[in-house]
Amino acid sequence: MKRLLFLLIFALGVHISEAQVRWVEGSTDTVCELAIAQKKLVFIDLYADWCGPCRAMNERVFKNKEVGEFFDQHFVAAKYNIERPTGRELMQRYGRGSIPLYLIFNTEGELLGTILGASPAEEFLMHLRRILAKQKEA
Repeated sequence: MKRLLFLLIFALGVHISEAQVRWVEGSTDTVCELAIAQKKLVFIDLYADWCGPCRAMNERVFKNKEVGEFFDQHFVAAKYNIERPTGRELMQRYGRGSIPLYLIFNTEGELLGTILGASPAEEFLMHLRRILAKQKEA
């Protein structure tokens, strides 16, 4: 009985972990190459360890099953800390001084849209869908 319970808990844990956004580690070139190979857009999260809204997004939004499934369909996603070189450079180029800042690019490096600040999962998905709709119109 204990073994069955353990297997059930393990299986549930695996399923839950698959429901969240999967972040790619590596350079922006690596992220773009993966996006090209998968025919997806690039999503970049600019954050800092000390940022409360950034941590809230990680816990409440990026672990949300619907958000994770949406990302799997549309994006290759990466996170960059603004206190490190790549994140600092992206923040200087695209930011306005506030985080969290989310950037959506096509595979040619064209910025398609930005989302500034934390929001509930439903609202965040609405912003993403709006950016995708504009991209499809172009």
